[in-house]
Amino acid sequence: MEDLITLPNIGKKLAKQLQSIGINSYQDLIDMGSIEAIIKIKGTSGKGCYNMLYALEGAIRGIRWHHLSKNDKDRLKAELEQAIVG
Repeated sequence: MEDLITLPNIGKKLAKQLQSIGINSYQDLIDMGSIEAIIKIKGTSGKGCYNMLYALEGAIRGIRWHHLSKNDKDRLKAELEQAIVG
């Protein structure tokens, strides 16, 4: 968990959620990606929202989620919706 909580946007609570879906390191998060991670978190805990999606993407990029552009946020929303609909 220590590796995860050093990332931007990742606190202890989110790190535990990530670990529950098999993400134990930064590389694990990169490999799974923010979209797949949020889908799995929602599937296991029923919790997950766009802000969590942005937090995960920001962690991958090494930035606070507030710094994602509107275009990036819109793209992430669309990708998530497409992944859910299939």
